[in-house]
Amino acid sequence: MTSVNNAPPEWERVLWRPQPFPDNYVPPSFLSALSKNPNVLPYRYWPLVLGACAISQNLSVVFIFLAVFTRLLDHTLDPRLLVALSTAGFIGGCLVWELMGHFESDAASSERRTCFSSSIQLNCANRSCSALGARTVKASLLVFLALIALAPILRTLTAPTSADSIWALATALFLVHAALADYTYSASPVQRERLTSVLSTNAAISATVVLASRLHNDLAVFALMLFSVEAFALFPVLRRCLQQMMPAPVQALVTGTLGLAALAAPLPGLCAAVLVSVTFGAPAALIWAQQYKHEIRGPWDAATPRGFEGDSGAT
Repeated sequence: MTSVNNAPPEWERVLWRPQPFPDNYVPPSFLSALSKNPNVLPYRYWPLVLGACAISQNLSVVFIFLAVFTRLLDHTLDPRLLVALSTAGFIGGCLVWELMGHFESDAASSERRTCFSSSIQLNCANRSCSALGARTVKASLLVFLALIALAPILRTLTAPTSADSIWALATALFLVHAALADYTYSASPVQRERLTSVLSTNAAISATVVLASRLHNDLAVFALMLFSVEAFALFPVLRRCLQQMMPAPVQALVTGTLGLAALAAPLPGLCAAVLVSVTFGAPAALIWAQQYKHEIRGPWDAATPRGFEGDSGAT
């Protein structure tokens, strides 16, 4: 009985009970429940490469735009041809958009074929998509006419500025565009644009306005602005939907095609090095750096609710 009473008291993780231990006492069993990287999933190379394709596609579009600008500046590209190609690209993009919408509608109808109310909702969705398509065509015509009217103003807007300032400002704006672009994919074609995505688009259009003052006629300015709107405002929306709905081989094909077209830009070796580094080098560097990630977890951390995201109806 005496040996039991003389045994040293055991430290307990409580604050309401007085204990004969200093405030900074650390028991030997304090680190017994320590766990390292319990929630860290190891990266896999090819899924990371597939995710980097979005960045490569955006950079390829920037390089293609620079190639188009240099050819307009050197008079080796007819502005009328660029307008025709931009119009054809816009029509092709609209057709691809409509096909993706039909595929999504067919998938939804096959899942809800036996439900009458769901069919009514599907018909309403189809009518809303048709209305959205009509509004898109109307907005496109307004943008087309606005660019025609503003081409003389845009050509002389920054004409007094020196060429060195123009190149530096355009480079900075394109860097802002690449840094703030939205590289995520969306499960829905209609989504709320992020602020960074809007700023990225504005930076690219501003760079186009700055570069347009170096061109020699209004038709070239109009062609460059039309191509810029399609490349930096419309193509990212289509790209995010393609990322969601198209399989990996199609995304790889699109990335490779844009990458080859980007080699027409000035300094093709530098462009190729940037694209290869972003597509294949950056995922490898991320996997290599993951070995230095150390996340320590233990009973001293705040409790994390489990299954909270799945229980959407629980309050």
